[in-house]
Amino acid sequence: MPSRLLRLAAPLALVAATALGGCASATADDGRVPVVASFYPLAFAAEQVGGDHVRVTNLTKPGAEPHELELGPRDVLTVAKARVAVYEKGFQPAVDDAISQQATDNALDVARAAHLDLHLEGGTDPHFWLDPTRYAAVANAIADRLARVDPTHRADYAANARTFTARLAALDTTMRQRLASCRQRQLVTSHSAFGYLARRYGFTQVGITGLSPDAEPSPSALADVARLVRSRGVTTVYAETLASPAIADTVASETGAHVVTLDPLEGLTARSAGHDYFAVMQANLRALQAGQDCP
Repeated sequence: MPSRLLRLAAPLALVAATALGGCASATADDGRVPVVASFYPLAFAAEQVGGDHVRVTNLTKPGAEPHELELGPRDVLTVAKARVAVYEKGFQPAVDDAISQQATDNALDVARAAHLDLHLEGGTDPHFWLDPTRYAAVANAIADRLARVDPTHRADYAANARTFTARLAALDTTMRQRLASCRQRQLVTSHSAFGYLARRYGFTQVGITGLSPDAEPSPSALADVARLVRSRGVTTVYAETLASPAIADTVASETGAHVVTLDPLEGLTARSAGHDYFAVMQANLRALQAGQDCP
């Protein structure tokens, strides 16, 4: 049996047994719409749009690397019981499997709303939320789905979405203004997670590794990046919060560049520079202004 199916076999068996045994739901019946989201940006958007009318469960625990997520029996049961399951198809294989087995009717794949059109070596870049305009489009898609399953609160979902997307628009305006005159346009990152951000704000992303934060670059690839850093006068190489800084440190030590954190916001940890998406994006903006030589 393929490994992905093996990972899901036991959880799916438990889901079936729970349903047949009449056990309590994974979510208490408190009148709120049970929503499951596969990782932090989707959970945060669902909370902002749903407000008091939803209870959101994030499948990716704080501090966990979302690319590597595996689901336990309770997680799969939560997916099965959700009225709305918000996920990004292709980003987390374990979630894709659980959705296909347990929640096809209730699933909302945000990929279409996010308009994922940035194709890199290794696949399509999934990190749409680092472009606030794409994130806003996903928030509106979540509002539409919540209104469909809970039409009584349609007006509230629409109002919440307007408030959230207005904050995203303000963030986008601030970032465009403050990053417009940066002298350094090469954005050297340990992980190719910043393609949509780079495109939105006029940078060229140079990822030391590809889309997977755990990929090991070849010696020749490291040498190529080091040469670019020297030739283009790059002074900052960006590492992340959820991945080891070792690769960024290697390039920095070879070139004399500094290593600074740029958070891809795949999840929050105690090391995150803020308590939510907006606070971390403001920290990212400050890091970019300093690292990219922005007057």
